[in-house]
Amino acid sequence: MKISFTSICLAVVLFCNQSNAQGTKYHLGKTFKIASAGSWDYITVDENSNRLYVSHATQVNVLDKNTGDSIGVIPNTTGVHGIAIVPALGKGYTSNGKLNNVSVFDLKTLKVLSQISTGENPDAIMYDPFSKRIITCNGRSKDLTIIDPVTEQVVATIPVGGKLETAVSDLKGRLYVNNEDKHEIAVIDLTTNKLITQWSLAPGESPTGLVIDRKNSRLFATCEKLLVAIDMNNGKIISTIPIGEGCDGAAIDPSNGLVFTSNGAAATISIIKSRKSIELITTLNSKRSAKTIAIDTKSHKIYLPAAEMEPVPADAPKGTKPKMIPGTFQILVYEQ
Repeated sequence: MKISFTSICLAVVLFCNQSNAQGTKYHLGKTFKIASAGSWDYITVDENSNRLYVSHATQVNVLDKNTGDSIGVIPNTTGVHGIAIVPALGKGYTSNGKLNNVSVFDLKTLKVLSQISTGENPDAIMYDPFSKRIITCNGRSKDLTIIDPVTEQVVATIPVGGKLETAVSDLKGRLYVNNEDKHEIAVIDLTTNKLITQWSLAPGESPTGLVIDRKNSRLFATCEKLLVAIDMNNGKIISTIPIGEGCDGAAIDPSNGLVFTSNGAAATISIIKSRKSIELITTLNSKRSAKTIAIDTKSHKIYLPAAEMEPVPADAPKGTKPKMIPGTFQILVYEQ
């Protein structure tokens, strides 16, 4: 069968349009209401079950990620920032910022099993499959706490310096950590538990969210109104993409190379394509305060915690943050 040059060009155009359309198909599908009061930070999706773990002031709310129904609560996690789960051990871990510790809980019953002391103000928390360690990024003590989840013992503390935010792993022994104060990414060797180097994110400032594109060897750090793409092999900046104000989180879908940033102050979600080129595909409307985000890479749904906020008084000092309206905490669910 003969195929004309025109037909080939048309097929390429259609393919590119379909690829770009993957980001534009997202819409707000559901809103899960959570009646209890209090602030929030990270949200974690369990892709091996129907559970969604939501940090919420002094507890973690556990929801059915499909319906929003309450499954249970993990109590006594004052100042909780994040949740990490290790299904192989049947355990979960919460970083309790105001308690300077990690709560260990049973994934089946949600019962708290123990607590492990960390550095000061543990913020982001993660499980690294390569080292088989739980890692907390401690904002106030400016270090990392490395925990053996089997023995529940701290095996190392790694000084980094600066206010540490999110960390990601290359699954080969290297950890990359956002340093908000120093506007850089710290590179850690998890085989020696030592700091290797630091990479500047300039012109990016105050990095918070961080995701890794292992297929293309890239890191994406969310900075002030800017997403900075970095070559994870050498720290060189590949690209900078303007995003909305107030971003505190990012997510990536490895199946299609889409990066999502949750721009809380701008009430938007930026969707960026990470392929041979890096480009902004589209911007979605969300809610003011929806500053963190998580993705279920199996269903491709994205989840953002948010709440309705009171207007800031006109005579309020500069930098005054809006207050949450009690009873309006919710999870926004975007789907294709």
